Amino acid sequence: MVLLMDVAAGGGFPVWFTVVYVVGFIAAVTIGSIAWYNSKRPPGWEAKERPDIVPKIDEDSK
Repeated sequence: MVLLMDVAAGGGFPVWFTVVYVVGFIAAVTIGSIAWYNSKRPPGWEAKERPDIVPKIDEDSK
């Protein structure tokens, strides 16, 4: 709580710290979405098409 009050008062919270968290969150969502789309489809999604932006990963490369 003290940290939030210090930041609100202009305590010099580093901008790069926030940028690292925002970029990390975006990367985690992107990588997680690609992994989810390339995994086995949940019930009811078996016949759905893969979005164009999600790359296809060959299963033979295991």
